[in-house]
Amino acid sequence: MKLRASLLVLPTLLFPVCLLAQQTGESLFGAHCARCHATVEIERRIRNDWSGRPASQLFERTRQTMPAAAPGSLSDADYLEVLAYMLDIAGVARPAEGLTIASLGTLILQADAIAGAGEEIPWRSIHGEINANRYAPLDQINADNAQELEVAWRWKAGNFGPTPEIRNVSMPLMHHGRLFLGAGTTRNIVSLDAETGQTLWMWRPDEGERFEKAARKSSGMGVAYWESGDGRRRVITVTPGYNLVSLNAETGLPDPEFGAGGWVDLTDGLRLAADRNLDIGLNAPPLVVGDVIVVGAAHAIGARPPLMRNVKGDIRGFDARSGELLWTFHTIPARGEPGYETWYGGSADYTGNAGVWAPMSADPELGLVYLPVEAPTGDYYGGPRHGANLYANSLVALEVVTGKMRWYFQLIHHDIWDWDNPTAPILADLPDGRKLVVQLTKQNFVYAFDRETGKPVWPIEERRVTQTDVPGEWTSLTQPFPTKPAAYDRQGVSSDDLIAYTPEIRDAVAEAIAPFRIGPLFTPPSESNAPDGTRGTLSMPFATGGANWEGGAYDPETGLLYVPSASYMNLLALSNEPDESDIQFIAGRENAPTVFGLLLNKPPLGRITAIDLTTGDHVWMIANGDTPKAYIDNPALQGIDLPRTGKPTRAGIVVTKSLLFAGEGWGTVGDIRGDPVFRAHDKQTGEILAEIQLPATQAGPPSTYMINGRQYIVMMVADGESPAELIALALPKAGLQ
Repeated sequence: MKLRASLLVLPTLLFPVCLLAQQTGESLFGAHCARCHATVEIERRIRNDWSGRPASQLFERTRQTMPAAAPGSLSDADYLEVLAYMLDIAGVARPAEGLTIASLGTLILQADAIAGAGEEIPWRSIHGEINANRYAPLDQINADNAQELEVAWRWKAGNFGPTPEIRNVSMPLMHHGRLFLGAGTTRNIVSLDAETGQTLWMWRPDEGERFEKAARKSSGMGVAYWESGDGRRRVITVTPGYNLVSLNAETGLPDPEFGAGGWVDLTDGLRLAADRNLDIGLNAPPLVVGDVIVVGAAHAIGARPPLMRNVKGDIRGFDARSGELLWTFHTIPARGEPGYETWYGGSADYTGNAGVWAPMSADPELGLVYLPVEAPTGDYYGGPRHGANLYANSLVALEVVTGKMRWYFQLIHHDIWDWDNPTAPILADLPDGRKLVVQLTKQNFVYAFDRETGKPVWPIEERRVTQTDVPGEWTSLTQPFPTKPAAYDRQGVSSDDLIAYTPEIRDAVAEAIAPFRIGPLFTPPSESNAPDGTRGTLSMPFATGGANWEGGAYDPETGLLYVPSASYMNLLALSNEPDESDIQFIAGRENAPTVFGLLLNKPPLGRITAIDLTTGDHVWMIANGDTPKAYIDNPALQGIDLPRTGKPTRAGIVVTKSLLFAGEGWGTVGDIRGDPVFRAHDKQTGEILAEIQLPATQAGPPSTYMINGRQYIVMMVADGESPAELIALALPKAGLQ
């Protein structure tokens, strides 16, 4: 009898059998099952998957599906004996009375009835849970032993996709002893054994021309997972060609009951621009909330869009069982919908983008999903779309069942800085009982709201900002500034933000910035050949943050929020290039200047900030990363006692009951790269308690979980030259005994 993978996601049974039945079950298993299923696999699946479920459901599914070639061909007694043998393998304690089919419905397998079962604490979503806390209640790895962490296993992603993927940022999920993640530019989905890293299955989408024209080709940030009450387990992904696919978590095969053979074409029903090639995709995974799959939208980079018109980034909810479309939310309102009036001159009719490219989060108890909506077309010039542009750059709360908007708050009016919302909103349950939703931003603000009503926790003030003088542009007179917490990184550019280690460096900096405008936060972009002779505006934060999609982490036990951020300048210089775009101005190609190979802004170049969400106060801040070699060896800095500068790279963090963990993150800014170091920090002070050398630099944020009594921390790493790989850190087994 061949046991299909789907069998092992079904309910548990507990029953006694006599010694003769055990022997008969063993022989039946050896004859029909052992070719495909090792006993260690059966033991793990029973221990991890079957607790708390009635025996009758498993018996019926077994009888209906096995043996694979002839389901139902065995006798009821044989089915009972095989199942009894498998439970013996798992060390199930069984009652003394005999088993009958009639008794199956009352028999429930309890977790503590499995001898030697190891506790499993999963990592259910890319940020741990759909609350996006990046928190796990684990403390096996702690301040006393973190320095002993070692690489338990490595999994190489080089042979996935048509070409090797040098950077993979996929954050693995862990359910029932298995990891699930994306690999390769075609976004193959793989399942790995969570203890060993062994590849269990791989699914490869074949999208042909659809892939070739895709706006977002990569392994993606991760996948989603759905599990039904009747034992169906599915891995949910969006392909580069913008198809929604449901895969059987045990086999990797598309679910035939979902959409058309497991696929739903997400381009169906989009509000398209007729004269523009399809420009839509998604790197973030969809979000599964109960039985609803919420799907976002991303577009090609919008700094130099060819047209002012584009496909709109509508957000949609689908039935997790059937793939049926349940609802659509218009992030750019249609004519007659609320918010349409904020797009002057009917510009909502043709403007596109305004999708949700970042991960999302949800509160199942409130039935709300939280959307961090991005900017509209294009990133740095909004001349064709005058007005505040709702619901772009807004945090929007929708009813997950209906898609109806419950509340919203626009964080930037008429964005022309490419400061769209980059992170999954963090749902913080405070120690004092308050329930918040917290949006981290590229511009280094923490916006905190009551997550049911949308009321700001601390006042958010509309303050006057610098206005544009770019022809055809419109800027809002005011922008919203939170009064608490204070910004967690630099905002705007002034002389106080610039390096001046020596007179030579100070003079070089003054000369470097002379051709450009500088100013406070929300100083608008300017022309690369402005009438006043300037060549653009130097701005901080950069268009990628500040914070970005890697997100922060929240400790529900202490109420502390941890935010990694990077600090370096962007040059906002607009040029008129009619051969490139029908928009009057698009971003130029010049970058912000440096001097002597140094970034112009003062350190820290990268940092981690801890914020008490109960009070809104900063608790500590540390530079994240040692001073880069490009600074230490720089002749212009010889003799200068530099502080620890940190690095302006995209760090990924995770917090547990015992520690805060952080890497330096991927990226190269000037001559600065993140180092292959992973650190354990004291959560209350930020003190570095341990430094673990990695095989390569952290490429994606870490996930952590426990299985069979051992805690693992897994993350993608890459050296910028070789294909990326997934590594698992754990304490030595000898130390756990």
